[in-house]
Amino acid sequence: MAETWDIREGEVALERDPSDAPDAGVVFIGHVRSPWKRREDCPKNIGRAREAGGDAWIELKPAFAPALSGLAVGQPIILMYWMNRARRDLLLQNPRHVDAPRGTFSLRSPNRPNPVALSTVRITSLDPQAGRIGIDAIDCLDGTPVVDIKPWLETVDIPPA
Repeated sequence: MAETWDIREGEVALERDPSDAPDAGVVFIGHVRSPWKRREDCPKNIGRAREAGGDAWIELKPAFAPALSGLAVGQPIILMYWMNRARRDLLLQNPRHVDAPRGTFSLRSPNRPNPVALSTVRITSLDPQAGRIGIDAIDCLDGTPVVDIKPWLETVDIPPA
């Protein structure tokens, strides 16, 4: 059953939801476990998630556990996750924190054609056998699918001045 969405003043949506015709397959490698069960309670960004605190971790599917080799507690990683409860049809959005509608690609909103989100988080615990990575914080709902994990590298990930 398709979900219906309200349109705020100034918002523009696609005629057809991109999720109706996928172009490529994405493999979910696991799920985020977070204290956030409802959208209303979930922090809007990773900074607010750190302020709120709470236990968060990544549970990988068993087949992907060997891919954790080389990671270490204290290391920052880039976590990519699929905001599976977000809208996918908005081109212009009217967030409550801005004064006028903006293009989706100028926002960090989860509502986008491909709802891929990313956060740089720090590993707080690591159990490669169980495929579990403790992380310092996360800004998504419990059960959000994980797309990928990459090491954060200062020599690569800091943009030039």
